[in-house]
Amino acid sequence: TTADILGIGVGCPGAVNSKLGVVEYLPNLGWENIPLAKLLSDKFSTKALLGNDANVATLGEAIFGCAKGYDDVIMFTIGTGVGGGIIINKKIYEGGYSKGGELGHITLVVNGKPCTCGRNGCIETYVSATALISQTKEAMLQDSKSKMWDIVSGDISRVDGKTAFDCENFDASAKKVVDTYICYLSESVLNMLNIFRPQVFIIGGGISAQGDNLTSRVYNYCKKFSFGYKGAPETKIVTATLGNGAGIIGAASLLFE
Repeated sequence: TTADILGIGVGCPGAVNSKLGVVEYLPNLGWENIPLAKLLSDKFSTKALLGNDANVATLGEAIFGCAKGYDDVIMFTIGTGVGGGIIINKKIYEGGYSKGGELGHITLVVNGKPCTCGRNGCIETYVSATALISQTKEAMLQDSKSKMWDIVSGDISRVDGKTAFDCENFDASAKKVVDTYICYLSESVLNMLNIFRPQVFIIGGGISAQGDNLTSRVYNYCKKFSFGYKGAPETKIVTATLGNGAGIIGAASLLFE
């Protein structure tokens, strides 16, 4: 098998130390200080490498996906939360003790909404799919005549990340939700561009299904407000193409870094 020849690459959520191969904290599974790489290495008698799931997903897209051929790439993985990955000179940048790259936990709104990390106003609390669904529900509750109610057949529990986008062209409340969300997302992306100035910025997760309807608006916002676009090569804003396979492909790529 491939594992017998090359080894095992693993992308794992939570706090990981890639150098030690240890999952330091994974609340969903109740893991603390689990030496996962060693356990797998011993079990399969081969090399095992460990990385954060968002990091390896970004690596997968950078090597084999939508950012193939570029050296410097940043990615938001937008789902329940907002994960982030940084590729510099074709290598994952993790920061000290693998604790950097938490792009979803940069403050977007001072004294804003509470985040699960214990702070307030993080990017995650405004840009995640969870946040978008919450914003959509709030708008619907304020507008009983919104067409969004028709989309979910009157059942607010059926609201998802597509609801507002599906109605934005014929419903004022939906359009306001989408415009506000695009603003939050664009400001978050713009912050990353001003720090890293990557060649490509990737938007992944379910929201990326909006395709050009999303990326073109984020691009136009960044072009308007970023001084860097006036005097530097433009950063491409693209959607991820590898889907759930990005993390698997990126984890395997750890063996060749």
